[in-house]
Amino acid sequence: MAAKILIADDNVNLIEAIRYNLAEEGYETIIAADGHEAMRAVYAEHPDLLILDIMMPKLDGWQVCQRVREMSEVPIIMLTAKGEPTDIVKGLNLGADDYIVKPFGVDELLARVRAVLRRATAQIESAGNARHLSDGYLSVDLDSRQVTLDGKPISLTPTEYKVLVLLAQNMGRVVGFQEILESVWGFEYIDEIRYVHTYIWHLRRKIEPDPKSPRYLLNELDVGYRFVV
Repeated sequence: MAAKILIADDNVNLIEAIRYNLAEEGYETIIAADGHEAMRAVYAEHPDLLILDIMMPKLDGWQVCQRVREMSEVPIIMLTAKGEPTDIVKGLNLGADDYIVKPFGVDELLARVRAVLRRATAQIESAGNARHLSDGYLSVDLDSRQVTLDGKPISLTPTEYKVLVLLAQNMGRVVGFQEILESVWGFEYIDEIRYVHTYIWHLRRKIEPDPKSPRYLLNELDVGYRFVV
């Protein structure tokens, strides 16, 4: 069954070009000209992927991304006219899965769409025999896919969970940035080190007793991260 993709942008020419190229690849497409239309389509159509322009009328891409993340884990790609690091990090912080800087080529768009959809459905295979990790405070159960702190379940996005599981299954070993990126995001992302830093920051806020002085997720400068219990 073809994936259903919502494209939200107020640029008619761009939105038609994106829709044409996605349709050529066999994807089902839905279009929205502003943020309100995008939210209505999310509720009514339940798309498998959102492509959101940042500068839209009524509700901008940031606002749509934030509202969608309050109710859904559907993958989101942000379209931005600027490749500013602050814009990119803001999108990731709001829960976007990826970003594309305008102008972009068809090949780049299709590669990003394929990678994000693949990531949304793939499960990280077990890298070891451990199925349950716990130190009495933090518990990671790979069978139930549940993470708890002091016995209370915490909510992680699919990407946050994948990063945590990858590090936990390599407990004590430094996992390099490129290994994390290729395992969680795909080989197309091996240069996007800011993705790793951003998601580690989110994870620390959720699982560390003191995020500023991490106990579990340790940074090995210029190399990668290590999970320690």
